[in-house]
Amino acid sequence: SWNLGEWAGIGVYMHATFLLIIGWVALASWLQERTLTAMAGAVAFILALFACVVLHEYGHALMARRYGIATRDITLLPIGGVARLERMPDEPRQELWVALAGPAVNVVIAAALFAWLLVSGLMVPIEDLAVAGGPFLERLLVVNVFLVAFNMIPAFPMDGGRALRALLATRTDYVRATQIAASLGQGFALLFGFVGLFTNPFLVFIALFVWIGAAQESSMVQMRSALAGIPVADAMITRFQTVSPGDRLARAVELVLAGSPHDFPVVAGGAPVGVLTRDDLMVALQRQGQDALVGQVMRRDFLSADSYDMLESAAARLQSCGCHTIPVSHGGRLVGLLTMDNLGEFLMIRAALGHPRDSLRREGRMAA
Repeated sequence: SWNLGEWAGIGVYMHATFLLIIGWVALASWLQERTLTAMAGAVAFILALFACVVLHEYGHALMARRYGIATRDITLLPIGGVARLERMPDEPRQELWVALAGPAVNVVIAAALFAWLLVSGLMVPIEDLAVAGGPFLERLLVVNVFLVAFNMIPAFPMDGGRALRALLATRTDYVRATQIAASLGQGFALLFGFVGLFTNPFLVFIALFVWIGAAQESSMVQMRSALAGIPVADAMITRFQTVSPGDRLARAVELVLAGSPHDFPVVAGGAPVGVLTRDDLMVALQRQGQDALVGQVMRRDFLSADSYDMLESAAARLQSCGCHTIPVSHGGRLVGLLTMDNLGEFLMIRAALGHPRDSLRREGRMAA
C-alpha cells in the first residue's frame, strides 16, 4: 500500500490493487468513446467516488473515536475502503452507531448534492443517466445512494451486518448474534455469486469477499469468547531461547538451525529490550553477514504483555501488530513468549479436552 496522507491523525493508504480499477475504468472508457476527454472524465469520476468512500470510512473512524477506539489506518481497495479499528466496541449500542456512521456520511453527501442540483436547476431525469453519461454531480449523487443501500445489506462484513449483530446482541449473547449475522452474510454471498454467474462477474468477486469476511468475523468472535478470562501465563511458551544485544547473528543462526522458534527475545539483565525476527535476521545476514551484532538488527519498538494480562487482549494485540511473537514479562523480567502458533495450539487443546478451564490449567502446569 502507498500512503496518500494523514487527516485527523488517521493515515489513508491506497492498496496496489486499487490501480486495477482505475486502469479498467480508463480502458473501458477509451474503448467506448476513443477520446482522452472521456477517459479523463471517467477516471475523475471514479476518484470522486472513492473520495466519498474515504469520507464514509472516516465516519466509522471518528464515531469510534468518540468511544475511545482508535483507528490504525484506512486502506482503499478495488471493492471499497477498510478502516482498521484497534478493536470493536464492547457495547452493542456503540457498535450500532459506529456501523451506521459510515452510511450516514453518504446520506449527507447525497442530500447536499441533491440540494445543489435542485437549486441550480441542473437535475435531469434519472432515466437519462448512464454509467459514463449525464451530469457529473448527479451521477455522484446516485452512486452515494447506492453505497448506502449496498452497505446496509445485513451481511458481514458490510455495515448492515454489523448493525444487525449489534441489534441481535441486545437480546442474545454476542457469539450467538455474530453466528446469526455471519450465516445470513454467507447466504447473501451465495445469492450474489449465483446472480453474478448469469449477469455481472464482479458480483462473484463480491460474493467471495462477503463469504470470507463473514467466516473470519465469526471465527474471531468465537476465539475471543474462548480466551475470555484466561491469563496469558496459561498459554505462553516457557521454554525458549534468548539472545543478548552483544551476541553476533551467528548465535541466532545456530539457534534457528537447532530448531528454536524463528523470533527471539533480546534480553539484557533479565528484561526484554528488543525482538529479533526471522525476517530481520535474514535481511541482516544478506547485508551484513553473521558477524553483525544483534543490537544493530533487533526491533526496539515491540509489543509486550504481562503474564497476568488476559489472553483475549494479548491475542488481539498479537493479531493487530503483524508480528509473530510477543515477549511476556512479570516484575520486569522475561518469563515467556506468546506466539500465534502456540495460541492456536492452546485453543485446539481446549476444544479437544472439553474440560473446564481450571482443569486445562492444571494439566498445562503438570506438563511443564
